[in-house]
Amino acid sequence: MVDRLANSEANSKRIAVVEGCFGAAGQPLAIPGRVLIGEGVLTKLCRKKPKARQFFLFNDILVYGNIVIQKKKYNKQHIIPLESVTIDTVPDEGDLRNGWLIKTPTKSFAVYAATATEKSEWMNHIGKCVGDLLQKSGKAPTGEHAAVWVPDSEAAVCMRCQKVKFTPVSRRHHCRKCGFVVCGPCSEKKYLLPSQSSKPVRVCEYCYVQLTSGSLAPRSDSISRPGSKFNNLSDDEDEDDSSD
Repeated sequence: MVDRLANSEANSKRIAVVEGCFGAAGQPLAIPGRVLIGEGVLTKLCRKKPKARQFFLFNDILVYGNIVIQKKKYNKQHIIPLESVTIDTVPDEGDLRNGWLIKTPTKSFAVYAATATEKSEWMNHIGKCVGDLLQKSGKAPTGEHAAVWVPDSEAAVCMRCQKVKFTPVSRRHHCRKCGFVVCGPCSEKKYLLPSQSSKPVRVCEYCYVQLTSGSLAPRSDSISRPGSKFNNLSDDEDEDDSSD
């Protein structure tokens, strides 16, 4: 099916429509062999709250953006190479149902479909595309992923010192290694994580000690916090104050 659609006129027109929806600010998406597999609106768990995002699945990349006009115009285009993607299901919790994690070395986050069927279709198609790409390239699946950020609402106090309460003055910050919500004093250090940035990024004191001593901090997707609903969730770079 993908091979049949590659370089076809119908596929080219579909990709051109997607490019047009992002306008001049979006990157060109049409390259030889690229096929648009499907598209749809998913709820993405962002730092502040869940938000609707338009997603486009191609045979080699996943593209998403903010919805400006429902199903017509989008901005803040994000492009994720599928070769680096790993997906994991997320258990249903309250109003957040039919979700899964999209994990990459650069960033990781949770998305939710409207129905269980949609979730199954998205996960199956993404998994198939990733598998095909890895088979063609001969590469092994990505073994390391960026930390998934804990939503601000899940931390009233610093998750490291357990003392500092967050207020408009005492702001929340996120450790780029473990994804915990931490206070300023607990995250004064910076460390170079090449997969995430070309410059040193904010890390908590605990992770800084682990990194500088040669030990590995806990994987972001294996951290468990008693009483928390969200152990595997992340922020989006298009969120306000996301630099922290």
